[in-house]
Parts: sequence; structure tokens; C-alpha cells
Amino acid sequence: MVDVKLDQNRLNVAEVLTDVAKLQSNRKLRDERNLFYIEGVRNFIQVAENNFEIATILYSEKLLIVPPARKLVRRLRRTGVKTIKLTPEEFRQISHTEKASGIAAIVRQRWTKLHQISPQTGLCWIALEKVRSPGNLGTLIRTSEAIGGGGFILIGGNIDPYDPSVIRATMGALFNQKFIRTSYSSLHHWIRRHSCGVVGASVEGKVDFHHFKYPRSTLLFLGEERKGLTKNQQELCHHLIRIPMVGQGDSLNLAVAGSLLLYEVYKSKTVSKSRRH
Repeated sequence: MVDVKLDQNRLNVAEVLTDVAKLQSNRKLRDERNLFYIEGVRNFIQVAENNFEIATILYSEKLLIVPPARKLVRRLRRTGVKTIKLTPEEFRQISHTEKASGIAAIVRQRWTKLHQISPQTGLCWIALEKVRSPGNLGTLIRTSEAIGGGGFILIGGNIDPYDPSVIRATMGALFNQKFIRTSYSSLHHWIRRHSCGVVGASVEGKVDFHHFKYPRSTLLFLGEERKGLTKNQQELCHHLIRIPMVGQGDSLNLAVAGSLLLYEVYKSKTVSKSRRH
């Protein structure tokens, strides 16, 4: 009887490992189940501290050597969170890091409705429709979190912030940002209702981003890496600004351009606040 139980446990582990592999590679499955996969001590602690719903914890007793993470596993298990112990070999099957940390989790995605947010929450917001590189999006999320940005308004269904490559690039910053999925029409009504200033980055912009006076409530609209802002996107913007380039290149990496703008907004708001005091 004991052997049968052990065999069943191993079968369950095998099913979970297969499930994790599918979540990592299949966006459709992530969307259908509203789940995503994380690994690493930093991500695990950030998920817990930001009160994300954890569906399953996967850990290896031998690989997980960080005391705070081990303590957190025990605490969450006592609250009823499902935990599955893996051998080091089993954990390495699902790990995509250079050195397996021994801690991973299947987590519930968190989305916010557009009507639930205000443009005045956070330093500014970013609107995106398409991003070619998940790594660029991850870097942009990391920068937004660093300067106190509110989060990201994603138009349509092209962008997946819970892609494993995005999550790795954010270094845990993703769990401190809000994500909204909406349409152009809904975004247009939201902008008008909140009197939000929409600033687009474009080579057609007439004002240098250093010299522009950013609105009190700022929504930065960034275009796709190669094509930039479309005509429809530009029409949604109240202002078009440019990042000067004197070299031979005709465009900047999206993460670089977005990060430059985010820190310029941060600088302008910080200077304005210091002058008021």
C-alpha cells in the first residue's frame, strides 16, 4: 500500500512538471487559466509581499538554502497554499536560471480595470499596443517601478506581461505595477474623463523631451520598436515629443527610449515639487 501511495505522489509530481512546462511556453494556456509561473527567491518573496494569489508552490529542500524563503514556504503552507516538494533533478527540469534556486510557484494573474485607476496614482502611466521584444517590456516595467510609475495600459491583446521572458527581465518589479487591458475607445473616454495629458514619443515631435513641460497627469504613449507610433496613436496624443539623435541610427531601443522619458518625467515632477516647498 505504501508503494502505491509513493507511486501516486510521483505521478502527481510528473503531472505538475508537465503543467509548469506548458505554462512557460503556451500563452494561450496562461490566458485561459489566468495563471503564470515564477521562480527565484526574489520573485517568490515579491509575489507574497504584494499579496498575489499563489496556486502552487514548488520547492526543493536541498536547493532552497535562503532562510527567509524557507520560512515563507512554511508560513504559506500553514495557510493552506498547496506545496509540492521536488528533488533537485525535478526542480532543474522546470528551472530556466543559470543556478536553480529551489523555489518556484504557479501564481494567479492580476489585472486591474481601467475605471479602477486614476492617472494621478503613481508618477505617470505608459500606454502600449505592441512590443517586439519581451525583454524590452521587462526592462521598461523595471524602470517604471523604479521611478514610481503607476503601471501599464495595454491596448488590445498583443502584449503578455506574464511571459516568462518579461518576468525575468523585470527582476521582481512587475509585482509592484498595475496592468490594464483595454480598447482605444475605452481609453479615449478615460483620458477625457480624467483630463489626462497624453504624450507620445515620435520622430515627428517638434519639442525636445528635455524641454517639454510634462502635464500633471501624464500618460506616455510608446510605439512599436520599428514603426513607432501609428497615425491613430498619434491622434490620441495631445503632444508629440522627440528624443534627439545625432548619429546614423534612426531609432532607439524601446526600453531605452521609454526609460529616458520616464526619468525625464521623474525629474520634472521632482523639480516642480521642490519648488512648491
